[in-house]
Amino acid sequence: MIIRPKQNWFRMLFVWNGSVLQSIIPQLLFMAIVSSLAVFTHGRVFGEKIPLNTAPFTLFGVALALFLGFRNNASYARFIEARHFWGNLLIAARTLTSQICCYLPDRLDETERVRLARSVIALAYALKHQLRRSDPMPDLHRLLGDAHAEALRGKLYKPVAILNEIRSALAAHHGRRPPDTTSWMFDAQINEMEKTVGGCERIASTPIPFAYSVLLHRTVYAYCILLPFGLVDSTVFFTPLICVFIAYTLIALEAIADQVAEPFGLAPNALALDAMTRTIERSIFEMCGQEVPPELAPVDLYRLT
Repeated sequence: MIIRPKQNWFRMLFVWNGSVLQSIIPQLLFMAIVSSLAVFTHGRVFGEKIPLNTAPFTLFGVALALFLGFRNNASYARFIEARHFWGNLLIAARTLTSQICCYLPDRLDETERVRLARSVIALAYALKHQLRRSDPMPDLHRLLGDAHAEALRGKLYKPVAILNEIRSALAAHHGRRPPDTTSWMFDAQINEMEKTVGGCERIASTPIPFAYSVLLHRTVYAYCILLPFGLVDSTVFFTPLICVFIAYTLIALEAIADQVAEPFGLAPNALALDAMTRTIERSIFEMCGQEVPPELAPVDLYRLT
């Protein structure tokens, strides 16, 4: 996720770090070449003049803009929903830890409370690694100890396994007594975390239908490639400049939509899951009176991972 201080209007024109311009330079160079060829050949291909003018591009551009808007809205909705899930995970983790510390002081010693708190933190890290398909074992070893972490190595759904262990540990302190108000409070927060795990799994396993992406990709490039041949008679030598600018707008919107549609990835505009899990860790350790680790610093000045 790109984190930058607010810039004035003039400096925003020249922002490089944090924009998608870096990733679409090859496409823009390609459009500059196509536009220059259209100017050099006066809009002819193999000696034949392409009979295009600006009228069809105006009508088609409106339809393309609506389609791009739909694609970006769908992508941003996934991004916002994923952010809500991680916000709910932070709230539920804090609440559960506070309840354990406040409502079970006579049944749990400090070591057991810290162990449960570490399990809550390990849940967040295990979920992050599951969503990013990375190795969770270094973080699990650091938080849970070698024996406990190795016991989780063979689990396919480590966040669910950790949640089940937390519920079992809390239930064990009630013995065979019927569930009381405290038990219901614990279960409510564990259920919230289970909803977060399931919701994130749903987003990660259900991408935007591939047919939408293919259709939009083909339409954008077809529009940008044909545009110089429709403008060359009216704009002449300014055709490459105008076409590259229009291509930048359309191709950049498509690139942003692709990044935002995968909120758990490592793209510059994806969610900063490393920073979010560190926030959960810092908050819970502070409540338990443990040493609080430092905040994560942005990578490349402005990017939080």
